[in-house]
Amino acid sequence: MGPSNLRVGLCGIGLDAYWPQFTGLRDRLDGYLSQVAERIRKTGAIVENLGLVDTPQKGREAGHACRRADVDFLIVYVTTYALSSTVLPIVQRAQVPVLVLNVQPEAAIDYAAFNRLPDRTAMTGEWLAFCSACSVPEIANVLRRAKIPFHQVTGTLEDESTWEEIAAWVDAARVKKVLSTNRLGLMGHYYGGMLDIATDLTQVAITFGCHIEQLEVDELSAVRGAVSESEIVERVSDFQKQFDVQPDCVEEELLRAAQTSVALDRLVETHDLQSMAYYYMGSGVPANEDTMSSIILGASLMMARGVPVAGEYEVKNVLAMKIMDALGAGGSFTEYYALDLNLDHVLMGHDGPGHVAIAENKTKVKPLSVYHGKVGRGLSVEMSVKHGPVTLFSVVEDEKSGFKFVAAQGDSVPGEVLQIGNTNSHYRFPIGARGFVEAWNEQGPAHHCAVGVGHQASKLRKLASLLSIPFAQIC
Repeated sequence: MGPSNLRVGLCGIGLDAYWPQFTGLRDRLDGYLSQVAERIRKTGAIVENLGLVDTPQKGREAGHACRRADVDFLIVYVTTYALSSTVLPIVQRAQVPVLVLNVQPEAAIDYAAFNRLPDRTAMTGEWLAFCSACSVPEIANVLRRAKIPFHQVTGTLEDESTWEEIAAWVDAARVKKVLSTNRLGLMGHYYGGMLDIATDLTQVAITFGCHIEQLEVDELSAVRGAVSESEIVERVSDFQKQFDVQPDCVEEELLRAAQTSVALDRLVETHDLQSMAYYYMGSGVPANEDTMSSIILGASLMMARGVPVAGEYEVKNVLAMKIMDALGAGGSFTEYYALDLNLDHVLMGHDGPGHVAIAENKTKVKPLSVYHGKVGRGLSVEMSVKHGPVTLFSVVEDEKSGFKFVAAQGDSVPGEVLQIGNTNSHYRFPIGARGFVEAWNEQGPAHHCAVGVGHQASKLRKLASLLSIPFAQIC
């Protein structure tokens, strides 16, 4: 994931009574805290280092500092035993997700060296430098009783797996912030009869924090009419560079798609959109039908630039796509196409825009004389997702929590694809094709989902936890 403006509040916690009793202990723990701060900065986050907090009074001050710095995520590094009364005011005032680090200097105390120390005071000081675990149950008890969610990482400063886990939590917090600032444009209306994709927009805003901007197709058509010939020609040149434009794509269709692409860029800029979902029949209004039947190439370019665009007005799925894109995994629109039970593969794809940044080869542009199930004709994209590890991801309605996440990890694999001008790929799952589709369907997702590269379930699970919604992993 790239850098962002995620602000992480970091504090080490300890007990002031120890410092005069054990020479050098505080300096040693301050050094460990500096190591943690530097590693978190390497994730691209802005670190507000609050220092070593060792009294309840300093805890209140640190909590106010978190508020002043407008931190998005709080990391409490338990350097040694600390009072829960020191921690509680920090998290109460910060009012952001909390990660507790139970991270000691090394995997184990060197017992022989420890027992050779000159006296028991020196021994106790050495033990206290390894004492992170001691305070965590006390902190956990108080936070649970205060109904404050918290998360944990247990490990050592020298273990890279510990840092990978911490970085994954920072990534999840970054995505949560991306969602909270996401301006989602909705243009048109739902595809009639698809009851599974209809959703509660108020609950979307409540759960994910995004703003929803209602758009008119008429506006895009009007903007399209103001695009100049030189801009259209330049965008056709962009198409030739970005796509593998097939020989049977006529110039008229390329020009039409280019005009819409430039207009779409302007619409997104005007409304400051970070994601978008659309569907519109366009019946009876030729200008609107012309606009909506030529949107696929422009939408595909938008996706490559980090603005996911979902067809069929699929609000939940554009959220899934945005999350996957924020994780650096792409996030392309997909659904079941068929099962290949001879190969034990699931074929998945979709018409409309594709995420060209995660294509196995250069995305092809092909003309379609009819958009199946939709009005119009025009240019479409054909691509397969990069071969290798992938994650399927769906945002699903949940009767108790509003939404839940459902994910499955598998592989995009080589196979004969349907050359119909759509995105389509072969996927293999560790529980087999039959096992996958039945387990996936059992979770009650809509028939669309997002596919991204890499195995992302661990980060998605963390994001669900930060959002306080359920998470189900199929495989």
